[in-house]
Amino acid sequence: MLVRLYRLLFFGVRSEKQLKDFVQGTIALFWQRQFMYISAGLLAGYYYEPRTALTSVALCEITELVDVFISRRLLQRDRISRRKMQEFYFLLLASSILSAMAVAYFAASIARMEGASIHFAPMFFLFAAGLFAAVNNHQLPLVLYVRLVIYGAVFLSIPIRDLLEVRPSFDSELWMQFLTIIFVLYFVVDCSRIFLKLYQKNLDQLDDLRSERDRAQAAYEVKSQFVSTVSHELRTPLTSVLGTLEMLQSGAFDRDEERRNKLVTLAHKNGKRLSNLINDILDVQKLESGQMRFDLQPIRYADCLTDAVDAVSGMADTRNVKINLGQLDHTLTVNADHNRIVQVITNVLSNAVKFSNGAGQVDIDLSIVGTTARLIIRDYGIGIPENAQNTVFGRFLQVDSSDHRQFEGTGLGMSISHDIMQAHGGKMHYESEIGKGTSFFIELPMFEETSPDGYDGVFNNAPEKQAKA
Repeated sequence: MLVRLYRLLFFGVRSEKQLKDFVQGTIALFWQRQFMYISAGLLAGYYYEPRTALTSVALCEITELVDVFISRRLLQRDRISRRKMQEFYFLLLASSILSAMAVAYFAASIARMEGASIHFAPMFFLFAAGLFAAVNNHQLPLVLYVRLVIYGAVFLSIPIRDLLEVRPSFDSELWMQFLTIIFVLYFVVDCSRIFLKLYQKNLDQLDDLRSERDRAQAAYEVKSQFVSTVSHELRTPLTSVLGTLEMLQSGAFDRDEERRNKLVTLAHKNGKRLSNLINDILDVQKLESGQMRFDLQPIRYADCLTDAVDAVSGMADTRNVKINLGQLDHTLTVNADHNRIVQVITNVLSNAVKFSNGAGQVDIDLSIVGTTARLIIRDYGIGIPENAQNTVFGRFLQVDSSDHRQFEGTGLGMSISHDIMQAHGGKMHYESEIGKGTSFFIELPMFEETSPDGYDGVFNNAPEKQAKA
């Protein structure tokens, strides 16, 4: 019940902007309202009764001072918390109710003094107040509705009271007044609806612009990260290759064959790093455009694993990390592209070795879970922080993205691997604990004799399209 009441009271308020738009209008139109109140008070005081007119104008002015005080306090704040938004909103709602009641009292008092007659002055005052609210209070829907309800109630009560007292025939001017008031009320409500709809449309457009801005900012950050990462990854091997070539060209090691061979090996190693980086970037482009080709055929999952282990064994030996293969089911078959699955396993396995941090071993298990072939690669290294899913599988992102990070890499491998697994209808996820290691799960559907109709070896596998699929 309390939740429903809260939602009703806070109805239509989506942002701080609505509150500030409302109070800015309150301050900007201050003198226009004073002119209306004072003019109406003078007319009422001259033609009706000065004391009632003075009392009514005084009530209106008191509510005006309250409105302006709240509005100025709100505008003095650059940022407003959700709790403060609620406080200001309820204050504005309360002051608006008081203001509407003061205007309604003014009109009702004049109508009472006129008796049963055609109430031109009080009806015009109420019409002006209602139209003013429709045009200028649409930023806060509930405030607008409350004002219209109060004005509308007094608007109808005045001619209804006359009809009940006089009980005239239907051709009386009192009936014409009542029917005219209904028409005027409809006009005011329709104007309110139009202005409210236009303002809500502007808010929607503003939200869309904010979303576009956020997307542009995210794209800019990705671009900056890309430039930073790629330049870092290119600079070191390129500098090494150029330096090696310069030393070889100088002839300083022409007579030292062993030293010359080491330099050639170093240059080849760094050239390979550059080639891998370029291949990763090309893979990303193919995945985004949906043009990466997959040669799907029945393959043994264990064969992919052994090929990946062979590719990483040199790196593991260098880092003194032992790769432990569990019992492998060599009959376990999946429908996949052998080279691409080897690429995925190699990426995960090389990361496991890299981040083992001297822990000494990486364990590998291959098993069947239902209709899925599950490969688990488990290291006992530094682990991955919580809520780092987007960083792990993001492009050009690394858990440690600083310029002085300990572990090199482009931040592309895991993203590419994740997209490749999605294109195969598989899954890739992990479980990790800081300081205790990480387990990566690479799952593929078991091979079935029937393959998808019309398969031509090409998958339209752009990540966005995969997500929709």
